[in-house]
Amino acid sequence: MTDLATQYLGLRLKNPVIASSSPLNVHVDNLQKLEEAGAAAIVLPSLFEEQIQLQEMGYDLPSLFEPSALPDELKHIPNMAEYNRGANGYLALIYQAKKAVTIPIIASLNGYYSGGWIRYARLLEAAGADALELNIYYMASKPHITAAEIEDMYLKLVQNVRASIKIPVAVKIGPYFTAMTNMATRLDQAGADGLVLFNRFYQPDFDLDTEKVVPTLELSTSPELRLRLRWIAIISQYVAADLAITGGAHTAVDILKGILAGAAVVMMTSALLNHGIEYLAQVLADLETLMKRYDFDSITAVRGRMNQQHVAEPSVFERANYMNIILSMME
Repeated sequence: MTDLATQYLGLRLKNPVIASSSPLNVHVDNLQKLEEAGAAAIVLPSLFEEQIQLQEMGYDLPSLFEPSALPDELKHIPNMAEYNRGANGYLALIYQAKKAVTIPIIASLNGYYSGGWIRYARLLEAAGADALELNIYYMASKPHITAAEIEDMYLKLVQNVRASIKIPVAVKIGPYFTAMTNMATRLDQAGADGLVLFNRFYQPDFDLDTEKVVPTLELSTSPELRLRLRWIAIISQYVAADLAITGGAHTAVDILKGILAGAAVVMMTSALLNHGIEYLAQVLADLETLMKRYDFDSITAVRGRMNQQHVAEPSVFERANYMNIILSMME
């Protein structure tokens, strides 16, 4: 029998597929459906740093939310109480989730500096979260801020949160660091129990008729997985932290590729938004069939078999891939 069990953040999971943060995960009945469909763990929608700031200013309740009364640095914040219940309601969501399902519940904080994160990390732990995902979303748009300063900010945040709570801490980052492997190893050394690759930074668009900048959302597709596979395959040989893939996982083939690259788990959101929660059960059934087809007995045996350390030509993850592609286009 194929063993799909894996370890992530010190948690024993029944399979390597986690339902990552999405609007689906804000409703307790959906959490129960995700567990029934086979999700090994669930990441709750992020609590945003700005929401914590609003709560500390007394604007946590929707009835009190008035953008015009906010400081300039917070006027951009929409009323997100219906998304994740706000800063105080988020704690209740964790408590209710833990009562509703038996699989691990991972809380998520989205921001870029320590601020109120330390206090809220402790509250999320007290509410019953099994682990915490730090979703660090920072746009380096100021010319006076250097790459080194940004990296130090990430590391300080991880160190501060890690020192303040006992539950495992994963760090979700984007792909835009100049030296990704170096940054991954430093985050590992700073105390991260897991690294989640990669955050999808949604890009705004221009409306030519109104001359306004408008938010846009394009769900991920399987080709986006390649960026994750490459870096997981490279980084997995250097860090002790568990690695998770997020972005581009839509099928059992995608899941298996992620594990072969060295990921402990693969997270799924867009596929569930596209096809519904019940699609997860089909993916897991397909994964077991795929494992049997290739004579893989367990996820543990598969993990990292195709990372840079183990493939016959390690250079394929670096410049050689670029040159090979160019040559193939000339044939």
